[in-house]
Amino acid sequence: MSFEPLISKIREKNNPTVMGLDPILDYVPNYIKEKAVKEYGDTFKAAGEAIFEFNKGLIDAAAELVPAVKPQSAFYEMYGIEGLIALERTIEYAKAAGLYVILDVKRNDIGNTAEAYAKAFIGETKLFNSTAKATPVDCVTVNPYLGIDGIKPFIDIAAENDKSMFILVKTSNKSSGDFQDLSIGDTTLYRTVGAKVEQWGAPYISESGYSPCGAVVGATYPAQLTELRAAMPHTFFLIPGYGAQGGAANDIVGAFDKNKNGAIVNSSRALMCAYQKAGDDGTNFKACTRDAVIAMRDDINSVL
Repeated sequence: MSFEPLISKIREKNNPTVMGLDPILDYVPNYIKEKAVKEYGDTFKAAGEAIFEFNKGLIDAAAELVPAVKPQSAFYEMYGIEGLIALERTIEYAKAAGLYVILDVKRNDIGNTAEAYAKAFIGETKLFNSTAKATPVDCVTVNPYLGIDGIKPFIDIAAENDKSMFILVKTSNKSSGDFQDLSIGDTTLYRTVGAKVEQWGAPYISESGYSPCGAVVGATYPAQLTELRAAMPHTFFLIPGYGAQGGAANDIVGAFDKNKNGAIVNSSRALMCAYQKAGDDGTNFKACTRDAVIAMRDDINSVL
């Protein structure tokens, strides 16, 4: 298990960015919504169909440019079973387009419940006479608050299935410091968690120098990004907070190693809603997204 497939795609496309797929109906162009409602009425089915149609267009626009996509499960779950069906179809479509898929679920628990989560997202589920993948993604986000009891099942199942994970360390939201910045002896909670992530991944370091236990570290805290890169030399970073949350290219420089490797930067709304910012009615949302993807890539590469 390792991030080698993701690292390879980043190098191939010269683009250390991931497009978040966090859809709500307000983001979907009107003509797509109108078509879905006409066929299925004001229903969850119509919402699921509209979201998937939008996602297909976003993937079509960006697949040649980005190495990965990151659907956030919550934005599908709120549309019920039809939303989850749209998520499943989105994952399949992204995989068919050759993209690395990070499923953002931030789940965890202990014991067999953590194992069940790991099987659901990066492993296989035992059926009656066979096993099958419930969610064929490459990577998942995980909450470490329960300690190694909640992480080890993910590590074990990732090892069996050549998958990886990003573990929350220093998140991009404004109140992250309420807990993450608390002092523990002569250090902080986020540094303590970061040290554990580095330790958990140590037995599995691959040829790139990175383990499959990655870390979520927000672009909105550039000093901590630089600090954690120095403290976690074998940990690959997923960086939220660029764009709509206020993070800029200069803020994320410290997350990368001397070879301009070691991190991938997420943007969701700025790419999904690029057509709205451009004043387009949605007819040209694919072209607007493509332009925004290129602009983000060039912006980040300019500081690397």
